[in-house]
Amino acid sequence: MSRLLICSEKDLPSVNIRNSLFGRGGWEDLGGDGVCTYRQKNDMVVMTMPDMHIYHELPDREAEKFGIKVDDITVMSKHSSKSGIPALTAHPIGNYHENEFGGRERTLSPASPAPMTDALRRISEYSRREGVQKCFEVTHHGPYTEKPVFYIEIGSDETNWGNTEDARVLADVIADSEPDYGALPLAGIGGGHYAPRFTEIALRYRVSFGHMIPNYQIEGRDDEDVARMVRSACRATGTDSVYVHRKSMKGPEERRIKALIASEGFDIVSSADLEPLGGN
Repeated sequence: MSRLLICSEKDLPSVNIRNSLFGRGGWEDLGGDGVCTYRQKNDMVVMTMPDMHIYHELPDREAEKFGIKVDDITVMSKHSSKSGIPALTAHPIGNYHENEFGGRERTLSPASPAPMTDALRRISEYSRREGVQKCFEVTHHGPYTEKPVFYIEIGSDETNWGNTEDARVLADVIADSEPDYGALPLAGIGGGHYAPRFTEIALRYRVSFGHMIPNYQIEGRDDEDVARMVRSACRATGTDSVYVHRKSMKGPEERRIKALIASEGFDIVSSADLEPLGGN
């Protein structure tokens, strides 16, 4: 597997995570085209770009034109939130509707369920700083890629973005990655932006979450639009299995969502169907 790690010079956490990786030594300078530069170590290639990654469409194609084989992508990034709460997050990318922040309208990039879920578990294990939120975020923003991709982020504002300890933690998470490709891939539906139920399930059971559809994307949408989102999330995750955050929905809405999932031919799983981590 060849992993493309993307860094943006305009993104402080992105640069700090990259520099922490480079500080381990052993990286080979591959040069660049005057816009993007590349350095390689074993199966990892770092692509450093001058612009913001969320608007840099098809970085995988760009790297492959330079002779770099790309199997999956990890984007190192800052996370922004008005709360200002320190956070370490991971999430898939794409747009269920508008593309205000990069990517394509109504289009998801392929998810990277096993690497992304492995990242969440390592974040939970490696981060010891008090008061840090450690979780998935649901699918949002660009860029569009053709290879499986996820974002790994430091948040939530300028008081946290420069934290070098958090950057070292995420560098360790990336460097130590050992995804469980045999785990059951899941799309998630329901809940809020920070996906508390999907985070909890990923930390307890042998599953790998890909795309997640929060309630705010579903509310006020007709059946056809919701069914389209479900199809898109499952296909871009590479799964026929869906986990529904039932308690985040009122009864009639839960029944509607489950009926739409079933009508599309996908399976609904519950925690009782899942294998605990460690086999216990």
